[in-house]
Amino acid sequence: MKKLSFTEHVLPHLIAVIIFLIVTIIFFKPVFFENKTLLQGDVRQSRAVSKALLDFRTQTGEEGLWAQSMYSGMPAYLVSVEWGAKPVALLKQILSINIPHPVSNIFLAFVCYYCMLLAFNVRPGLAIAGALAFGLSSFMIIGLSAGHNARIGAMAFMPLVMAGIHLSFSGSRILGFGVTAAGLALHLRENHLQVTYYLLLIVLAYGLMQLVVAILEKRVVEVFKTVGILVPAALLAAGTFFGPLWAVYEYTPYSTRGKTELVSPASINSGNGLNRDYVFNYSSGILEPMTMLVPNFYGGGSADYLFRNQNSASYKALMGTGNEQLINNYAQYTSSYWGEQPFTAPYYAGAIVVFIFVIGIIFADRKYMWWLVGISSIALMLTWGKNFETFNYFMFDYFPSYSKFRSVTFVLIVVFFSMPLLGLIGLEKFLETGTTKENKKKLLIAFASTGGLCLLLVVFGGVFSFLRESEVNLPDWFANALRDDRKALLKSDAFRSLSFIAAVFIVLYFDLRKKISPYIFYAFLIFLVTIDLVVVDKRYFKEENYKRKREAIFTTRPSEETILQDKSYYRVLSDEMDGRASYFFNSVFGYHGAILKRYENLQDSCLYKDVQEFFEDAQQQSLEYSKYGILNMLNCKYIIFGEQANQFVLNSGVAGPAWFVKQTVSVNSPTEELAKVNEIDTRTTAVIDISKFKAPVIQYDSTSTIRLTDHTLNNLKYEAETKTNNLVVFSEIYYAEGWTSTIDGKAAPILRVNYVLRALEIPAGKHVIEFRFAPKSYTIGNKITTASSWILLFVLMGSIGLSLRKENKV
Repeated sequence: MKKLSFTEHVLPHLIAVIIFLIVTIIFFKPVFFENKTLLQGDVRQSRAVSKALLDFRTQTGEEGLWAQSMYSGMPAYLVSVEWGAKPVALLKQILSINIPHPVSNIFLAFVCYYCMLLAFNVRPGLAIAGALAFGLSSFMIIGLSAGHNARIGAMAFMPLVMAGIHLSFSGSRILGFGVTAAGLALHLRENHLQVTYYLLLIVLAYGLMQLVVAILEKRVVEVFKTVGILVPAALLAAGTFFGPLWAVYEYTPYSTRGKTELVSPASINSGNGLNRDYVFNYSSGILEPMTMLVPNFYGGGSADYLFRNQNSASYKALMGTGNEQLINNYAQYTSSYWGEQPFTAPYYAGAIVVFIFVIGIIFADRKYMWWLVGISSIALMLTWGKNFETFNYFMFDYFPSYSKFRSVTFVLIVVFFSMPLLGLIGLEKFLETGTTKENKKKLLIAFASTGGLCLLLVVFGGVFSFLRESEVNLPDWFANALRDDRKALLKSDAFRSLSFIAAVFIVLYFDLRKKISPYIFYAFLIFLVTIDLVVVDKRYFKEENYKRKREAIFTTRPSEETILQDKSYYRVLSDEMDGRASYFFNSVFGYHGAILKRYENLQDSCLYKDVQEFFEDAQQQSLEYSKYGILNMLNCKYIIFGEQANQFVLNSGVAGPAWFVKQTVSVNSPTEELAKVNEIDTRTTAVIDISKFKAPVIQYDSTSTIRLTDHTLNNLKYEAETKTNNLVVFSEIYYAEGWTSTIDGKAAPILRVNYVLRALEIPAGKHVIEFRFAPKSYTIGNKITTASSWILLFVLMGSIGLSLRKENKV
């Protein structure tokens, strides 16, 4: 039997984990030593809209599947639902050694990338440097600061999936099966399908590379045998995500990602996916990838204002005018960023990483070079968006599902994944073959193409305009000051990058690792990579990114405290129109990237118009509550316009939770329905699209009554009484998948009226009406998710055990 050596097989990996832990603790020191947590903008909003769901879970032990507090109600699948994948969650907790979320995602990125580099036969000392380069890239850190926890978590597990796949193709099929299944399950659990889409592109490119190599080497059968192993692994992983995937698949056609029903849509949705202008709003400039080498190539981040620096030329120029009004007017133009995006921060891969990436292009096996350079090149072209219309508009129109994702700059995930991998594979090859005369020539080429480019920027960096399109008409005295500041930022960072590249180049070129201990060389490389990235990361991740753990996300304002005394069932509208109101109330607005498509159409075409008219009338003290049909039908009882106790309006025209209508108006299309709902008094009339639903025959009874008697997130109960057959409209959003209704316990079909609301035909008499939300995607899908997760855990343990047993055999 072959015995495992602690020094050879355990100690290097233990050291790696300790280094990752130390870097994580030092970088996020306030989390570990000051009882703080991250203050993340998107997470702050996300917690606001999910608070009602979290409270319901705590109070009942059940899952709230309908997010009532935002956008007048929508499925909660993409807001906050806990599925039955507890074994997968346990696996993540073990891998992250219980480090607090979301900081744990960076630690996991270190660990998973390290595992992938080991799978590609990169020695541990180099693998540690590569893992730190991946996890500390500003793409990861800026994403974390913004609150993109799902995106960063999904990215963290991408390398583990790739590690399992490569192990399978390298002959370790049993271990590869387990690692692939576990890695993909962990990745899918983060529930960020855009990142999964990009992972699929990487994997498909890898598979194509392996197939081409196999054809050339006449071993195609082996490739298909490996694929035959990996497909069940992927299916098992998908099983652990079956419920969420089913729910998202079911929801997508009804969301902003689905095909529009309107002839002339007024929303960001167009055709079968998102609107092209919306998708490409954040498109990188052609030269923007230069920030991966020189972070301040475009001046830095949009929120970095030169006016805040009293030593800047912009500050001195403005203050020298002595004109306070002029200073206030021009201060907004002092953003250091002069690129093409409306708002951004530089995504820095690291000067050393870029240098090593070029080493990888030169030294790595050609199959890896073509795979990683090829997919990275495509990704860079995708980030250019509208700045490379020929390619990207074609992708948008014809590439499967590509039009369903916004923020094309996120595809940089592929580049930040590929660069350290190819670089470390190439550096490993360089160290194996040694510093021969030929290798030194190649190393000089790598240095000239990276360090030389930095040197050119130091010397000739002033050739750029350093002005945005909106700044070309600024007065010369101010424009020149902006140029001087931005030029200085570029040259300073170019020199900085040159210094880091030169340090590593000198060590490699003169083969200093042989004159010192190899461990000192690894430590030197690890230290330089870490310092290079951390210093830039700290420009955008500062003390203000933290808050005390016990500090409330939102504190109630006097106006909100007054409204909260009303314990009835209603919605509010806040002048902030974000997720804040959802923290305390049911809101007609909210915060989410994939709301119901029909509700978004209602917002764009009707609700915003109603809100604008309301505030205009309020300013003129001429409020007519019957005019605001959309607010009334959405049961918007309070409109908040300030923080003080009296800064809200009670909408006396609100229709309430449910009401009988006098008449219906029939239309023949969704477009007509949306237009007509703007014209009616929604308290007395309902619009119905007879191309989708049969028009009800009603006899209005003025004595009819209906009241809401009980409500939870998944259930609503009413008591109604009417002398005639009548139509009741509910201030609840219609959603075809999962909602059922009963009248006195008997199933009743739900109609859709007023473009977004539910309605029921009620027979004469006294009745108990109940709505229940129990979609099969959860009730059935969650059982499959739970079973698959337990199977996965046992499969992973078995694959590791069998692999170790195989390794121990002589």
